[in-house]
Amino acid sequence: MSKSATMRLDRFLSETTPLTRSLAKRVLKNGEVLLNDKPIKQGATQIDPDADAVMWGDETLALVGMRYIMLHKPLEVECSARRGLYTRAIDLLLDVPKVERLQPVGRLDVDTTGLLLMTDDGQWLHRITSPKRRCDKVYRATLAEPLEGEAATWAVAQMAEGLWLEDDDTPTQPATLRMLGPREAELAITEGRYHQVKRMFGALGNRVTVLHRESIGPLALDDNLAPGEWRELTAEEIALF
Repeated sequence: MSKSATMRLDRFLSETTPLTRSLAKRVLKNGEVLLNDKPIKQGATQIDPDADAVMWGDETLALVGMRYIMLHKPLEVECSARRGLYTRAIDLLLDVPKVERLQPVGRLDVDTTGLLLMTDDGQWLHRITSPKRRCDKVYRATLAEPLEGEAATWAVAQMAEGLWLEDDDTPTQPATLRMLGPREAELAITEGRYHQVKRMFGALGNRVTVLHRESIGPLALDDNLAPGEWRELTAEEIALF
């Protein structure tokens, strides 16, 4: 058994079943867990998850690898793990084991739709969200007031220069604004400030009525995913970051 690969049996149970550490100790004490076909009652027993066979009931247990998920977030869904007034994003991930361990890679407001990445790989999450990386996040916004002509040219320049937002100590990083129509805009930002896109257009005297995130870095929302649907990322997609 490789010493570097070992872990406590009670920790293994808590990571591979719905059991908490305290409940894992209880089922161990009751002799319900088999290690290589023998009942083991000591939670401190060291096991090799790759070599040892652990059974609870009729199920052979195995560690879950890192998860990387793309979700098409619908309206009225929040990214918080705490239960509140709205459906949580993790509630849409049916049959995903240990779903509560997944973290959003950049939150979306309740009234914002589009690409939401979720993972339990903290290093991968940090590579995407770290301000030093300046990973583009592209949003499509519908505006309350038309923005065209000289006003649109001015807005593009202001976004590129950086805007001072109320209650912030520093201006926004340069952003790329592209007008798709009088009231339709595409905005690429490299930060993740609170309500940033809405506040940026607000600083220009306009208001966002509909907001949708289209992409993060080189990864765009899968056109085949309807609102509320999700899929696991491919190895190639994971390697993009």
